[in-house]
Amino acid sequence: MDLRIFTEPQQGATYDTLLTVARATEDLGFGAFFRSDHYLHMSGDGLPGPTDAWITLAGLARETKRIRLGTLMTAATFRLPGVLAIQVAQVDAMSGGRVELGLGAGWFGQEHAAYGIPFPRERFGRLEEQLEILTGLWGTPVGATFRYDGRHYSLADSPALPKPAQRPHPPILIGGFGAERTPALAARFADEFNIPFGSVESSERQFGRVRDALVRHGRKADDIVFSNVLVACVGKDDAEVASRAAAIGREPAELKENGLAGSPAEVVDRIGRYAEVGATRVYFQILDLHDLDHLELIASEVMSQLG
Repeated sequence: MDLRIFTEPQQGATYDTLLTVARATEDLGFGAFFRSDHYLHMSGDGLPGPTDAWITLAGLARETKRIRLGTLMTAATFRLPGVLAIQVAQVDAMSGGRVELGLGAGWFGQEHAAYGIPFPRERFGRLEEQLEILTGLWGTPVGATFRYDGRHYSLADSPALPKPAQRPHPPILIGGFGAERTPALAARFADEFNIPFGSVESSERQFGRVRDALVRHGRKADDIVFSNVLVACVGKDDAEVASRAAAIGREPAELKENGLAGSPAEVVDRIGRYAEVGATRVYFQILDLHDLDHLELIASEVMSQLG
């Protein structure tokens, strides 16, 4: 089981705080450091304000050496596809080929209004076209040009540069609970399919839909990585679990039902249930970015048992 760290810096985090967490992620042996791509907090005051996902990852690309770096999920509404292709390729090169792109349709209308970002009514079609353009640009041979005529985007005589370090392109993550269009899109483009904050039962159901879609698309049912992201609240005892739950404004009982919470043994057992339905990768959502002891406990008492 590949264990990764996932952060939500729109809730309030500086780049220096994220760098500290990313370095701890690397030093403790986790597989990757991922972050959300949001510009507005969803609770609290959000101070000191948001940080941009791809600017953050560019910095971390130069200040880490081993861990994978990526987004869950970059909003397709935030960036034009040609610009995003350049950004991701550049950060991939800056990291020596350690970048992964999680891409979603975008859903948080309030943050778009807050920062003057258009929030189109129809977003799934834009996401599909962005994926076609990104893979098309990255897959165009050097010296050739790329053209695209879509409903939402058009590109003419693009040199399709720069190329990412990873070939044919950085891994693409797609996720969500859509019953038809989402699995079909994953079958066409995904290297990984992620379930955000879903139960074991809902994960099993959605993983099955994606496997079926992969086969219909001519791929193998196990051709991609299946993963879950779940909030983490691990403690050596009940008192420590309760303290960490209080620090993020949650209740221990609710976290145990919906996340990865409790003692290390309880969390290992919980992860095992997701593994039984096909997950081979788990993202620990870390909400208190100043509690590095939390990461150390997960590494020493959870990751050590899962190999």
